[in-house]
Amino acid sequence: MEFFCYHRDRAGSIGLREELGEQHWSYMDRYDKELIARGPTFVGEVPTGSVHIVDLPDPAAARAFAFDEPNYQAGAYRDVMVRRWRNALGRTMWDFPGGRTGGDRFLVIGLGEGEGADLDVPADDDLIAYGPLLSDDGEAWLGTAVLLRAADADAARAVLTRDRYAAVEVHQWEFGGRR
Repeated sequence: MEFFCYHRDRAGSIGLREELGEQHWSYMDRYDKELIARGPTFVGEVPTGSVHIVDLPDPAAARAFAFDEPNYQAGAYRDVMVRRWRNALGRTMWDFPGGRTGGDRFLVIGLGEGEGADLDVPADDDLIAYGPLLSDDGEAWLGTAVLLRAADADAARAVLTRDRYAAVEVHQWEFGGRR
């Protein structure tokens, strides 16, 4: 089962995250084979959160992954979103033909309810990861999460159907993992 985890930074936690950097890396190294995508979000140069898309056995394992993470345990994050996710592209970010660098990258999260939207993958060579956010049992559509390369935040937002989501967030994002 695939899960989308988004840890949002607590204000003023940059120093704590820097202090815990190696602990975070070592923790993520334990999930190297399960990770589909990962990386920090930003506003300008300031980190605002951390995305992890991971393939784990069940919702309990996904919550343990998200909440046992050292930055979370130390209080660096203000909240965590953990949702079941379906890998509509069937690949990891490391398989993205555009590579790790070149162009601006974004995380787009659309939150909704009811009948699913944007279930078909758009014809877009700049998609890095794409899929619906789902309830724990995989039955209810709760939104869509996308990682992509785009010219700007407005172009990134345009990947989701306008007026179909209760809220849409767009964050600057970059490939994570040890370099």
